[in-house]
Amino acid sequence: MFKLKNKSPDNKPISQQDHPVYPDLQKNIHKVKHDLGESSDLVVRTFHLAGQTQITIGLLYIDGLIDQTAVQEFVLGSLMTKLQNTFKDKKINKQHLYDFIKESVLTISSVKDLQGFNDLYAHLLSGDAILLIDEHPNGMAAGIRAWEDRGVTETSSQNVIRGPKEAFSETLRTNTTLVRRRIKDPNLWIKTQQIGERTKTDIAVMYIKGVADENVIKEVHRRLDNIEIDAILESGYIEELIQDKTLTPFPTIFNSERPDSIAAGLLEGRVAIFVDGTPFVLMVPALFVQFLQSSEDYYQRADISTLLRILRYITLLMSLLVPSMYIALTTFHQEMIPTPLLISLASQREATPFPAFIEALIMEFTFEILREAGIRLPKAIGSAISIVGALVIGESAVQAGLISPAMVIVVSLTAISSFVTPAFNMAISIRMIRFPFMLLAASFGLYGIIGGLILLVMHLCSLSSFGVPYMAPFGPHVKQDQKDAILRVPQWKMITRPHLFKRETERQDQTNRHHSKMRSQRKGERT
Repeated sequence: MFKLKNKSPDNKPISQQDHPVYPDLQKNIHKVKHDLGESSDLVVRTFHLAGQTQITIGLLYIDGLIDQTAVQEFVLGSLMTKLQNTFKDKKINKQHLYDFIKESVLTISSVKDLQGFNDLYAHLLSGDAILLIDEHPNGMAAGIRAWEDRGVTETSSQNVIRGPKEAFSETLRTNTTLVRRRIKDPNLWIKTQQIGERTKTDIAVMYIKGVADENVIKEVHRRLDNIEIDAILESGYIEELIQDKTLTPFPTIFNSERPDSIAAGLLEGRVAIFVDGTPFVLMVPALFVQFLQSSEDYYQRADISTLLRILRYITLLMSLLVPSMYIALTTFHQEMIPTPLLISLASQREATPFPAFIEALIMEFTFEILREAGIRLPKAIGSAISIVGALVIGESAVQAGLISPAMVIVVSLTAISSFVTPAFNMAISIRMIRFPFMLLAASFGLYGIIGGLILLVMHLCSLSSFGVPYMAPFGPHVKQDQKDAILRVPQWKMITRPHLFKRETERQDQTNRHHSKMRSQRKGERT
């Protein structure tokens, strides 16, 4: 279980102090104001319904979270005109009035009963208007949520040349709608819950019933239900709390800001997790090959997509191994370098006071600093400063004799290769692992690199994502899934979903068909 932060018995959240709604309207209003600390954005409007029995009705909402036009036209306007005309000079029954307002007065699609203050605060702070009737034990919440949001804009971190340009926003319902627009299937189910004792963040789990594995769906809900924390401010909180292994640099949960990418994953049998307040949607199970795939792979021809994928795998190895290979060859294995090149490298390094490992370490750290500085600086000058800084520092270091020109080329090639990886979190993982490989190369040469690669592959094969092996379809080897791993076969050949994402019944049926086919072949051979 994940523990609540900053929680003590003397300072419990309001949500743990549930109490039924009072029949006294003024008492309810006083409690709400007190619990919200007399917040200035809380709006309380009371009015009287004149009849033989005068009744007071209260309307509460949070300014900025509701649609002001809907409040004026569909709530206040309806209450003050229709109610006055209906119950004028009549004796009013409280229960009859409550039912009449709910069923005949409010022209709003979403109206829910409130039994206690937990429900009241959840709806009030989510943007609903609360209606309370004096001397009635219940209240109702009218769904008129509306707030300023960024809207649907272009992607900022997962750009493509060909394909949809729209990206998710920070509004949960907008994000689920973007996927609904692509998958018009009644089996596309959405289950919503709130996580966070204080933030009450809306979390939506989306999957296609009958396509996604029921075991994965249950596991997702189980892990989400076990989360106990004060606040969920971004999907990264959820990702860290529900991931399979924490002691690994590799991401085991995929995230994307592209609706088409999430829709494609759902169609394959994955489960998507939407978090209100962030444009990045999580998707499980996640495989290693998935982080080297781009949604654009399926919008280009198969031969173009295959070439680009092969290029990504090559650049992934380059970003991981180029500095360590240079260190190993120049330090321990000079005989493997052609003589003219070796003479050139030796002449360049003649005036360099540091060994190759220290050179690489200095340049890698410098480039990482420039990369982070370019991200934090304003967009107008960030890219210019990072490029100019790299050129100036690299040239100055060479002229000062601190770094050899060959090392500048090696580090630059490594940095450029790291930008080819489509998934940012996978690129960061490779950047982290690069430094231990450099240390192994400086200590043991090529033997250290080979040993590190063996340990790395063993670690990758030990990982799983919600019960699915991380290195599938390579380990375990799944022949039918090789059509969309490194190679991308034409669309007319991609007629089956990934084998490991199929439901257990589908896998069993496929296994039974295979065994039946084998028995028929053996029987034919005996005949």
